[in-house]
Amino acid sequence: MNNVNRTVKRTDMILMFICIIISIISILSLYIISVSFFNTKHIFVVQVVASVIGILTAFFISSIDYHFVVKLWKIYVPVSIFFVVLTFFIGSQRGGADDKAWIMLPYGMSFQPSEFLKICFILSFSTHLSLVLSEINKIKNILLVCLHGFIPILLTHLQGDDGTSLIFIIIFIMMVFSAGISWRYIFLAIILGASLIPVLWCIIDQDKRNRILIALHPETDPMGSGYQQFNGLISIGNGGFLGKGIFENNYKFVPEIQNDFIFSFIGQFSGYLGSLLVLFIISVLLLRILSISLKTEDYLGRFICVGVFGMIFSQVVFNIGMNISILPVIGVTLPLVSAGGSSVVTTYIGIGLVLSVFTYNNKTLFYKHKFL
Repeated sequence: MNNVNRTVKRTDMILMFICIIISIISILSLYIISVSFFNTKHIFVVQVVASVIGILTAFFISSIDYHFVVKLWKIYVPVSIFFVVLTFFIGSQRGGADDKAWIMLPYGMSFQPSEFLKICFILSFSTHLSLVLSEINKIKNILLVCLHGFIPILLTHLQGDDGTSLIFIIIFIMMVFSAGISWRYIFLAIILGASLIPVLWCIIDQDKRNRILIALHPETDPMGSGYQQFNGLISIGNGGFLGKGIFENNYKFVPEIQNDFIFSFIGQFSGYLGSLLVLFIISVLLLRILSISLKTEDYLGRFICVGVFGMIFSQVVFNIGMNISILPVIGVTLPLVSAGGSSVVTTYIGIGLVLSVFTYNNKTLFYKHKFL
């Protein structure tokens, strides 16, 4: 009990409190969705269990020095890659998804390995950047850093999970940028990326092209490719300024309303005001993580915080963008809000690492520990 009290006193309870508020919003939303649209409360129960496990895991990780955690990368990185590769052989497809990125577990549960690969990548990449920081702009180090980032991007793309691939790309860009990469490499990457857009357009399948084309104008095909986004927009609009309220019987159903399109339901029952409040709380969460990264006195801790920030920020942008029809549907969850045990626990593990950085970010520890 003394250890628990000591951990609570040392950690950033403001950050933890913000996360718990978001989880409460999620649980309330999913309970209403379960009652209104589904004959089972399985989704709601899983979210409650995942949130509790996630919160406890975050507290546990916050009590462990992150310098020690990164030294274990030779264990958890191969394990996470193994399970992602395993989905190529025994992977299952979630309803509404077009990628086989899940491994089925007993009692109807499922596990998405690519979620935990995000955390493993953030930790291993933070270690890599810390080791080459003083010579980050040497060609050899740039190439090795890019190779490191390319591995999870390629793995998730081969899974068919391009949404997660985009998340890895954003995490990679933010972490490399925070390491002080030269602007000439940044400009070169922008030019190269822009030149590859026509090539990528030719490579991607017709379904993905339709998603991109339909994103800005879902009304052009409201019963086909634009069905989900068109109804998502209507759902948000139906909420008006103050929303329909809790436990009404005339909510509009949107495919994946419990997952990718849960924000459209929040807009429906809580209105424009409630949607803004949710976005405000998530923004405070992101700013808190960014604040911890800026106050961190070693680069390893800073990179970890930036990686977790990039993971949550990119998912929020892509998910909200899908819901308000300014980005194509790519199957990205709203962190801590959307249904999904793997996503919730992964996000809380990331929060736990940030809390660990908050607790153990003094210079003495930085010089005292080895990364490998």
